[in-house]
Amino acid sequence: MKQPDEGYIKFNLNWDKKAFNFSDQDFSQINSTRKNLFETGLIGAYPDGIGFGNLSIRTEKNEFIISGSATGNFENLTKEHYSLVKDYDIHKNSVRCEGFSKASSESLSHAIIYESNPKVNAVIHVHHNDMWKKYLNHLPTTNKKAEFGTPEIALEIKKLANQSSGIIIMGGHREGIISYGKFLNEAEEIILKYFNKF
Repeated sequence: MKQPDEGYIKFNLNWDKKAFNFSDQDFSQINSTRKNLFETGLIGAYPDGIGFGNLSIRTEKNEFIISGSATGNFENLTKEHYSLVKDYDIHKNSVRCEGFSKASSESLSHAIIYESNPKVNAVIHVHHNDMWKKYLNHLPTTNKKAEFGTPEIALEIKKLANQSSGIIIMGGHREGIISYGKFLNEAEEIILKYFNKF
């Protein structure tokens, strides 16, 4: 069951609709991982067409490339389906991005992990109801009162972003699970490890 406002951007978006420097190597890496997650159903779309799930890679400092808003229902993405988050402000609930797609509604959740843990260079956010129910409060879990796409959930994630398991259950975001790692394949391995256990 999805949340009523799933897929909608809640933050204040400053979007510069133009191309950004997106190397073929970075695109190949992020798109290959996304395709794997799409095929497992961890990224996709609900019957009403609203997409879910996204992933990102750090480019420099706290800037990162992230799959764009409303791209979950596409099996294959192009470079134009990604966005570069240039800046953000958690407390003002704002994001500044470049690209031909708007940055994902979960951008602040990704941003706070990069800010909180300099060893992390990749973040994955997936949806899976059975997996979420199994690991809720058994793995590091955010407060259920903190809803997705809000400064509150970002600050909850910040509290957990330095623990070693590399996975966070989003208590106030039904089905929502985040994994992260030094590299994208590490973040993917973590999410698939728990996915394959249930």
